[in-house]
Amino acid sequence: MKSSFHLDRQNEDIDSRIVAGLERISEVFRVLLWNESKEFSLSPIQIQILIFLDTHSKDKCKISYLAAEFNMTKPTISDAVKSLEEKSLIKRKTDPSDSRSHYIELTGKGKKVVEKSAMFTAELEKPIHLLKDDDKVTLLLNLISIIHHLTEAGVITIQRMCMTCVYYKKDDSRNIHFCKLLNKRLKNTELRIDCPEHSMRNKILT
Repeated sequence: MKSSFHLDRQNEDIDSRIVAGLERISEVFRVLLWNESKEFSLSPIQIQILIFLDTHSKDKCKISYLAAEFNMTKPTISDAVKSLEEKSLIKRKTDPSDSRSHYIELTGKGKKVVEKSAMFTAELEKPIHLLKDDDKVTLLLNLISIIHHLTEAGVITIQRMCMTCVYYKKDDSRNIHFCKLLNKRLKNTELRIDCPEHSMRNKILT
């Protein structure tokens, strides 16, 4: 079977054209990140780490979690964190619940870098903004479905989306989404890809 990038297959198979399209979008992220990272003399992963630290809770701002989040080894993440620390963009703090554990937080200087760099996706948002509302919902649901499949297949290690959460319930017969934590039915537009209250499905509630 020819790859999705083979032009003969693309001409005959819409699935391969979609894969090729997604690859082009991923290239956009790489280009935008590189452009942003060069401005601050940082690597793309360092920019991503800074943005992640700014937008997630302390329990997720640890080396092991960051390694799983970005699908990288702990030594690779440790090197990136060490460099950010040397640039005074982050600092390590002792976890009050475990004195042997540390989490990472932004310094004032780091927050200023995030304020300037976090909008690196602005150019990508422009064509999405032009889509009709119904098309946006369809796109979101399809993306969630793809991400969920890749998570189930073990390609993506960490996802904080509704479908992988213990609080999520779906009535397939009526296509109804429900959050047991919020105790409410969720509209398609309310389905989350990154939820701060997410709890993995295999976790036992106490």
